[in-house]
Amino acid sequence: MNRLVVVSNRTADPRKSAAGGLAVAVGQALRASGGLWFGWSGKVVDGRSPGEGELRLQQAGNVQLATVDLSREDYNSYYLGYSNDVLWPVFHYRLDLAHFDADYISGYRRVNQLFAQRLAGLLRPDDIIWVHDYHLIPLAAELRAMGCRQRMGFFLHIPLPPPLLLAAVPEHEWLMRSLFAYDLVGLQSNTDLGHFSGYIGAELPADILGEHMFRAFGKTLQVQAMPIGIDVDEFTALGRSREAQDTYAQMRQEYSRRRLLLGVERMDYSKGLPLRLQAFRQLLQNYPENLGSATLIQIASPSRESVDAYASLRRELESLSGAINGDFGGLDWMPVRYIHRNVSRRRLPGLYRAASVALVTPLRDGMNLVAKEFVAAQDPDDPGVLVLSRFAGAAEQLRDALLVNPYDTRHTAEAIQRALQMPLAERQQRHQALLHNVRTQDVHWWCRRFLDTLAATPLG
Repeated sequence: MNRLVVVSNRTADPRKSAAGGLAVAVGQALRASGGLWFGWSGKVVDGRSPGEGELRLQQAGNVQLATVDLSREDYNSYYLGYSNDVLWPVFHYRLDLAHFDADYISGYRRVNQLFAQRLAGLLRPDDIIWVHDYHLIPLAAELRAMGCRQRMGFFLHIPLPPPLLLAAVPEHEWLMRSLFAYDLVGLQSNTDLGHFSGYIGAELPADILGEHMFRAFGKTLQVQAMPIGIDVDEFTALGRSREAQDTYAQMRQEYSRRRLLLGVERMDYSKGLPLRLQAFRQLLQNYPENLGSATLIQIASPSRESVDAYASLRRELESLSGAINGDFGGLDWMPVRYIHRNVSRRRLPGLYRAASVALVTPLRDGMNLVAKEFVAAQDPDDPGVLVLSRFAGAAEQLRDALLVNPYDTRHTAEAIQRALQMPLAERQQRHQALLHNVRTQDVHWWCRRFLDTLAATPLG
């Protein structure tokens, strides 16, 4: 069996279930081949010259973890700069929040070259290399320049924007040309695939050989939509934990006379949180039967608090929450419970199960696994209803959710009211269809599909 080498911005011990979605996704495959997981250590070293980084190796069972430290300058330009101040906002359609600094792209290239240099010496000729996410788009090109000829695939976890937005990125041709160093590129949705095809047709001297095959720069590249899923069995087992059960019991007792609506995400401008609160306000205004009953718990985990856009977003959410509570709340009922801190993953299944409605309404999202976790956590005999943004990648799969345009707050309020009033039989039917989809295309299906497709992709 060929050894699997996974490369991502951050690594995790695949033996630990709390390591996160990517660890769950690739951990099983890594363990099967005795693989290697390579990435940034998370450490920033002051006083170190740019382009330098110490390689650290450790064993996690039969998986080798290889990490590299970053200098302060590389961290600022590669991670904070080009990755999260250019690619993240542009790929989420927010050109207005991007900062196009020439030093950013040079640092981005420099760190990808550093990673390639440190990784190349660890590779075997028959390795299969799977690179993840927007931080590492040019990594394969750097490895190829060093003579590496292994089979390489790339998966983009965030959305790919339309061609004209992508073309706004300085040196976008270089960035997209870098993808042709891979043998296979996976995207989250058919919408992303359409954007890729549109960009190639408009911006690059490339031939579109078919629905999934592209030829440019003397290289043939296969690109497919491969939506990532969750580990349904692992999440269901998590729901049987004491923390989840206690959380569910507490929520059911505290909200026995209420209808609980729930939003869970990290603090980010892509999640549409202010518009969600405005839609909830319209629900209370337009459907007064919800007064004293409907309660929104909005969890917004801290994220990059030092960045101005995030600090401004936090202030806006605090203001909106306070205004709704002040205008509609009473001594015995507050309509919004806004929580700006991390909530234990072990408690989430209990929260999901207690909610009558989940509000997953991002302005743009590559996939959004919260939607799938909510479905997996429900009681099939009395399930809650998923209200889902049509601009989340998950909307292509979860058609039995109530799909909304989050920019249209009046329509979103109507959808929430429909969810609150939905008959049991319809809730059961929708949940059954959603759960079938989530189970059928789970994280293990995603991992197998990508690696099987990569193994079958002709080289060159």
